[in-house]
Formats: sequence, C-alpha cells, structure tokens
Amino acid sequence: LGDLLHDTWLKAHPDASDAVLAKERGRFASAPLIVAVIGRFTEGHKVPVCEQLLSAGCVCYSLLLAAHADGFAAQWLTGWAAYDKVVAGTLGLAENETVVGFIHIGTPNDRLPDRERPPLDSLLSEWHG
Repeated sequence: LGDLLHDTWLKAHPDASDAVLAKERGRFASAPLIVAVIGRFTEGHKVPVCEQLLSAGCVCYSLLLAAHADGFAAQWLTGWAAYDKVVAGTLGLAENETVVGFIHIGTPNDRLPDRERPPLDSLLSEWHG
C-alpha cells in the first residue's frame, strides 16, 4: 500500500520532494494494525444516507474506544488516500462504498500531548423554545 500511495501521489504531483514521497510511502507503516472502515451507502433505503454515514462513523469510534479500553493506542485518520479513486479501486470498493476511516492501532510508546481545543463555550449554545 505504501508503494501505491507513493506512486499515486507522484503521478498527481510530479514535482513532489523526496521527503513528501517518503512520507506517503510510510503513511501506513506507523502502526502494526490498520483497520479500513468502509461505508456502504444505499440510496433510497429507509435509512437515509446521512444516517448510514453516521453509523459507519460510529464503527470507527467504537474501534477507538475498544482499543483504548484494552490499553492500546489508536487514532482515526482519513487523509487524501481515503478519498482517492485509485486507492478505492485497489481496496476493491464498489461505487457505493467509501473509506470512512483508517483506524491505526498499536502499543503506545509515549503519552501524547493533548491537542489544543477551542473553548467549550464557543461550541455550545442554548435554545429557549
């Protein structure tokens, strides 16, 4: 898969630096297990496509919770590869399927610092009906 990402990126970005190409080649080499969560969407189904997508997202989140509960480190990533037609074809995805996330799972080496987050009150509002 690393070679595919390298070659696909190089084809789309012929002037890419060696460092960028090396990053693409190693994109899936940082964890011993990577689970590709695939969403399959059915138009006209009684469950709207939006809810089908949310269900697939819940699978990603559940994998994160389960991995962390068992003492593993886990991260949900997408990146350009999740939306690329060449990658989708290599993974054997049908037209109504898409990568919802790549869940990277492994043993933690260090405690990672928390990301900077916006203040909670900037994300919430109250509704008084």
